[in-house]
Amino acid sequence: MKALSQKRRHPFAAIVLLAIALLLTGGLYAVATATNEAKAETGGAAYSADDIAEGEKLFNSNCATCHGTTAEGTGAGPSLIGVGAAAVDFQVGTGRMPMQMQGVQAQIKPGQFNEEQVQQLAAYVASLGAGPAIPEDEYLDVAQGDAANGAKVFLANCAMCHNAAGAGGALTRGKFAPTLMGVSEQHIYEAMDTGPQNMPVFNDTNITPEEKRDVITYLKTLESNTHPGGFGLGSLGPVSEGLFIWTVGLAIVLGFTVWLTSRSA
Repeated sequence: MKALSQKRRHPFAAIVLLAIALLLTGGLYAVATATNEAKAETGGAAYSADDIAEGEKLFNSNCATCHGTTAEGTGAGPSLIGVGAAAVDFQVGTGRMPMQMQGVQAQIKPGQFNEEQVQQLAAYVASLGAGPAIPEDEYLDVAQGDAANGAKVFLANCAMCHNAAGAGGALTRGKFAPTLMGVSEQHIYEAMDTGPQNMPVFNDTNITPEEKRDVITYLKTLESNTHPGGFGLGSLGPVSEGLFIWTVGLAIVLGFTVWLTSRSA
């Protein structure tokens, strides 16, 4: 009986253990929360708390009117919680946001913010919720890409809107797929990752990061291609080519007819 009494736990032992467990849990949660607020991981680059704070100021001054003071969206703009740093870098970096005026599609225009401010806005939005990060440099290096495979991926997923040559094309109700010529590697990757405007999202499950790099390599190869067969005519396909042939051919026929008539006279 004495041995059993010695092994019996103190009545407050369970309470002490519970208190210790609660303290440890709370401490770990505080550390995790502080780390999450201090850093917004975007393609290997960590944003500081100062970046997030400055980004919040920029957001409240320029974006809150449409997206709300808490970025949860309004009738004039969607929620930005969970869109990630990549979406901000693409939309703001290409000048599409802030929008100049409401319309069916945001237009490309000179950017309103410098590179540092764009990164600060991206840091703030990234801190609101997990989303696509700014791509790592290795996936933007076209020297490591496979243009042939990129062509296959592009033709299977993108050419129906952007044209096989990446020249862009018209969509319904005044919308359009923009040209991809002259677009930076980073913005092309971010567009695939975030699905801006009318574009679907091609996450890493649909198109892997390596395949995205191949697509970028293919597009950059098109940019450097010459037109050994003659005029490129915007690479818009048989419509522009047929119109050119019809117009020029008809002009030649009419000119030849006029010349023959003048000779006969």
